[in-house]
Amino acid sequence: MISVQKLVQAIDQLKPLPQVASHLMKIADDPQASMREIADIITHDPLITADLLRMCNSAYFGLARKIESVQEAITLLGLEKVVNLVLIKCCRANLGRAQKGYGHQEGDLWRHAVSTALIAGDLAERLAAEARPRIFTGALLKDIGKVILDRFVADGFGMIDNLVQTQGMSFKTAEKKVIGVDHAELGAIVAKKWHFSDKLVAIIQHHHLDCPEVRDDLEINLVYLGDTVGMMLGLGGGSDGLAYHFYCETLNRLKISDRDIQEIIMRFSEHQPKIEVLLEMA
Repeated sequence: MISVQKLVQAIDQLKPLPQVASHLMKIADDPQASMREIADIITHDPLITADLLRMCNSAYFGLARKIESVQEAITLLGLEKVVNLVLIKCCRANLGRAQKGYGHQEGDLWRHAVSTALIAGDLAERLAAEARPRIFTGALLKDIGKVILDRFVADGFGMIDNLVQTQGMSFKTAEKKVIGVDHAELGAIVAKKWHFSDKLVAIIQHHHLDCPEVRDDLEINLVYLGDTVGMMLGLGGGSDGLAYHFYCETLNRLKISDRDIQEIIMRFSEHQPKIEVLLEMA
């Protein structure tokens, strides 16, 4: 079991999100936020601005002409995509590390995080969901607890895997039993420490949808489904892989058919080479 002191010390070892990311997360869901307000926040950080323009001009978007300013990026790509690109860049420092306890090589967890965020964003757009930036951010940061819990999982992996294999537990439940906390629960603690909104904390905490009380929540369902599709595609799933329960009723609840999922998988697979370019530039 992890002591409270060790847990707090481990959280403090995470690199804090840049201020630009924190500011964007606070106003991205505000329908009254202006393009100029968003642009001013981004341009305040020259390094983030430079990286954003590089990503905008990558093969991922394939634009006919070069984007030379944040305002121009917002005009051509849309506010939502620009905010998502900035968040992708800001989250790499923590998510890009190797996570040996979970079987992740360097960059694996990062690839899974970005891919599932893009999938969840696609699903949210299909359903015309509100608060799409929050859905994207929740999917991107849902596994932040793994960054901290990694070495504890490595120490107890044999026991965790045994519970998964012999008792049919989900990896998350087995984590909790062996270590005393699971990665989603710990991720929610990090989110609170970083002053995320209550809704974003809930998305991170419940992204495996194992709490019946949240199964009617649209945003949590979309992040859960994005995560599940990402694991089905084998995108950086790690040693826990598909060792989680799938809730079939999620598809019915969202009115998403098997064919819809197949289309999303096919489209994502087609775009994966471009996504890899985007990841390299972020």
